[in-house]
Amino acid sequence: MRSSRSGAESGTRAAAGRLRRLGEWCARHFVIVIVAWLVILAALQTLNRSFGGDYSDNFSLSGVQSQQGLEVLEKHDPAAGGYSSQIVLHDADKPLTSLGSQMSETVDDLQKLPHVLSAQNPLTAASSQSSDQSDQSKQPNVGPLSSDQKTAYITIRFDVQPSTLDDSYLDGVDDSVQPLRSAGADVEYGGPLGELARPAADDRVSELIGFAVAIVVLLVGFGSVIAAGLPLVTALLSAVGGLACLGLLASAFTFATVSPTLATMIGLGVGIDYALFLITRHRQNLMDGADPVRAAGRATATGGRAVLISGCTVIIALAGLYASGVSFIGKLGLAAAMTVVSAVLGALTLVPALLGLIGRRIDRYHVRHPVAETGTEEGEQGEEIQGTWHRYAQRVEHRPWRFLAAGVTAIVVLAIPAFSIQLGHIGDGADPTSFTDRRAYDLMTDAFGPGSNGPLTIAIDQTSVPSSDRQSLQSTAQKNLNAVEGAHAVTPLTATKDGDVLIGTVYSKESPQNADTTDLVNRLVDDTLPASVSGTKAEGYVTGTTAAQVDFRDIVASRLPLIIAVVVALAFLIILAVFRGLLVAWKAAVLNVLSITASYGVVVAVFQWGWGGPALGVDGKVPIESYVPMMMFAIIFGLSMDYEIFLLSRVHEAWLHTGDARAAVAHALEITARVITCAALIMVSVFAAFIVSDNIVVKMLGLGLAVSVLIDATVVRLLLVPAVMTLLGRHAWWTPHWLDRVLPHIDAEGEKERG
Repeated sequence: MRSSRSGAESGTRAAAGRLRRLGEWCARHFVIVIVAWLVILAALQTLNRSFGGDYSDNFSLSGVQSQQGLEVLEKHDPAAGGYSSQIVLHDADKPLTSLGSQMSETVDDLQKLPHVLSAQNPLTAASSQSSDQSDQSKQPNVGPLSSDQKTAYITIRFDVQPSTLDDSYLDGVDDSVQPLRSAGADVEYGGPLGELARPAADDRVSELIGFAVAIVVLLVGFGSVIAAGLPLVTALLSAVGGLACLGLLASAFTFATVSPTLATMIGLGVGIDYALFLITRHRQNLMDGADPVRAAGRATATGGRAVLISGCTVIIALAGLYASGVSFIGKLGLAAAMTVVSAVLGALTLVPALLGLIGRRIDRYHVRHPVAETGTEEGEQGEEIQGTWHRYAQRVEHRPWRFLAAGVTAIVVLAIPAFSIQLGHIGDGADPTSFTDRRAYDLMTDAFGPGSNGPLTIAIDQTSVPSSDRQSLQSTAQKNLNAVEGAHAVTPLTATKDGDVLIGTVYSKESPQNADTTDLVNRLVDDTLPASVSGTKAEGYVTGTTAAQVDFRDIVASRLPLIIAVVVALAFLIILAVFRGLLVAWKAAVLNVLSITASYGVVVAVFQWGWGGPALGVDGKVPIESYVPMMMFAIIFGLSMDYEIFLLSRVHEAWLHTGDARAAVAHALEITARVITCAALIMVSVFAAFIVSDNIVVKMLGLGLAVSVLIDATVVRLLLVPAVMTLLGRHAWWTPHWLDRVLPHIDAEGEKERG
C-alpha cells in the first residue's frame, strides 16, 4: 500500500512540476506565446471563413413512427411527403378569390423553385373540397381558404427541410409571391420557411452586457483594473478560437443552429472563471514576495491543476449527453466542449504569458486598495482576520443546523414548480411579432384555429391488405378518426395514386405546443390507429412536423433519467477520486441535484407558468423545450465542480494540516467565499445577458444556467456545503481501505507544489 501511494504521489508531484514549468516558460517567453496565439487564431478564422460549415436544425430520429410514416409517404406519393411549410395570405379589404390570376401565377412560380415537390393553390383546393365532400359543412373550416375568403394559405412541400436552405433561397420565394403583394395582399411565411426568413441571430449585445457586468464585478471584488481586464481578454480570445474550431467541425457534421450561442455562453463563462482562479493565485504569490515568473509558475501548478480537473469534469459531463442516444443532443454537448477545451488551454498558456508581460504592474491601476485571497497562502490556522467572511464562517461553524435548514427551505420552495414541468416544443406563437412566422401563426389561428399551425398527417400503409378489404379498412379508420378526443377537424382519408396508402389530416383543438396536442398525437399513435388497423396487415402512422416534435419530446423525456444517472455517477467518481471521501462525494452529488432541481423550478415558473415571461419578451406561456433540462443538467453539473473543487480542496487542505474538521470548513469558507462569489456573479452575468436574445430557447438556457449558477454559488456553497461538512466532521473524509488502495491520487490544488 505504501509503495502504491508513494508511486501515485510521485506522479502527482511530476504533474505539478510540469504545470509549474509550463507556467514559468510561458511567463518568461510571453512574446512567443502571445504571438503564437494571435497567429493561430488568425489562421483558424481564415480557415473557418473559407471552409467552415453552416449550422442547421436538419436532423431526423431513425426508427420513430413519425419518420417511418414520412418514409411511407415518400415512397408512395412523393408530392404528399417531404417537408411542408405554409405561405399565409390575408387581405382585409377584398376576398382573395378576386386574385385568381395572381394566385395561379404565384403557385406556378413556386412549383418551379428548386427542392419544391408541390405547391397547393388554396382557391382551387377549396373549390374542389366544397364540390367533392358532401359532409364538408359538418366540419370546422381548417383551410386552405377561410369562410370570409380573406385569409388563405399555400402549402408547399420540399424535398429538404426549408429552414436548412441558404438565405438566398428566399429571393426566389419573394419573387414568386410578388404578384400577390402587388395586388395588395399581405404575405407571411409560416413554419420552416418562416424560420429561414428570421433575422440572423446577433449575440454581440449579450456578450457586451455580460462583459460590462463582469468588469464591474471584478473591479469591485479585486480593485485592480488590469486584474479585472485580463480574465475578459483571455476568455474572449479562447472563445474565438473554440468557435472557429467548431465552425470547421460543422463542415463535416451537422450542428444545431443554437450550437455557437451555447458554445459562446459556456466558453466565456468558464474562460473567465479559470483565468480568475489563476490570476488570484498569481497576485497572492506576488504579495508573498515571489518574482512574476515564479509567481505565474506556482499559480499554474496550483490553480492550474484545479482548472484541469474542473475542465475535464465539464467535458465529461457534456460527453454524458451522448447517453441520450440522440446525436442532435450529443452534438450540442460537443459544441460546448470545444470552447471549454480552448478555455483550459488559454488559462494554462495565455494567462501566464500575459502575467509575465505585465509583471509587477498588475496592481498599478486600481479603483481601491487591491486585495487577493483572504488569509495567507499557507493557510496558517492561528491567524485571526476579522473580516466579513471570517465572521460569517464562524456563524456557520457555530449554528450549522440553522444554515442547513435555511438552505433546504430555499431549495424546496424554488423546486416546487419543477414537479409540474411540461416538456414540449416552443412554437412560432411565442416569437416576437416582428418575425414573419409569428404573423403567419396569428393569421392562421384567427382564421382556422390554433391547431391549423400544426396539422397531423395520417398515413395508413395498406400495401399488404387485399383489395377487397381496403374499403372496410378506410371506413373503420375514418370513423375512429372522426371520434378521436381532442381533434378540432378531420379530413376524409384519400388513397394515393397506387392505392396502397391512405392519407388524411387531423387538426388539434389547441396549438402545436399545447400539452393537449401532445396527448392527441399519443392517443392517435397508441389507441386510434392500432384499433383502426386491428385484424389487418396495415400499419398506421402520424407524421409531420408536430408529430416528429412529439416523438422527439417522448424520447428525451424517457432518457432524461439515464442522463441524470450517468452525469451524477461521473461527478461522484471524480469527487471521490479527488478528495477520497465517500460522504463528501455523496454530498456533492445530492446537493448538485437539489440545486439543479431548484433552477428547473424557476424556469418552469417563468416560462411555463408565465411568471415574468412577458418582461423577458416571451408572449404567453410556453412549454419547456424538451432538450433544455438535459442540457442544463449536464452543463451545470460540470460547472458546479469548479466551485466544489475550489472550496473542498481548501477544506481538505486545512483538515490535513490541523485535524480539526469544523475549523477547517470555516477557514476554507473564509478564504474562498469572495473568489467564488465574484466568479459566480461573472458567470451569472454572462448567462443572464443572453436573455435579451430573440430566440426563446436561448432565453430559456440563459435564464436556467444563470439561476443554476446563482443558486449553486450562494445557497449551496455558502449555506448547504459548509453546514453539511461541519455536521459530518471527520466522517466526511472516511473511505474504506480497499477503496483507498484502488483510487488514483489527484491533488486538486497542487498541495505538493506549495509544500
